[in-house]
Amino acid sequence: MAEPETFKIRRLEISDKKKGFIELLGQLTVAGSLTDEEFDRRFEEISSYGDDHVICVIEDEASGKIAATGSVMIEKKFVRSCGKVGHIEDVVVDSGFRGKQLGKTVVEFLMDHCKAMGCYKVILDCSVEKKSFYEKCGLTHKAIQMSKYFA
Repeated sequence: MAEPETFKIRRLEISDKKKGFIELLGQLTVAGSLTDEEFDRRFEEISSYGDDHVICVIEDEASGKIAATGSVMIEKKFVRSCGKVGHIEDVVVDSGFRGKQLGKTVVEFLMDHCKAMGCYKVILDCSVEKKSFYEKCGLTHKAIQMSKYFA
């Protein structure tokens, strides 16, 4: 009989590189390869932003593997009486863990953080294929995304 799955959501820890964090990001986009030193430097940089840049992970405690992740950056604005906007990015669930509501858990965790930080809205860009998933998470289609890649 298989062990029951136990998932824990928390902030990214420096030890998560060894638990498959970068490989998980590779299921979303081009993650590239990072040395431990490069990862550690970027981790420390992001950590220095405190609550303004949060990366969360869901760890499968049975396997010690990172099963899902997402991040949010808090933008401080002049509009809306110096309001704040949360930008959710890089939400991905490992292909072996999909269908367990982990993506929804990540998005809810990040949206709760934005609310606690006093944001007046949250923005999330996604592909057309993911639109219905994010609608189930409580987001609505609002605008058109534009982008320009430099590399």
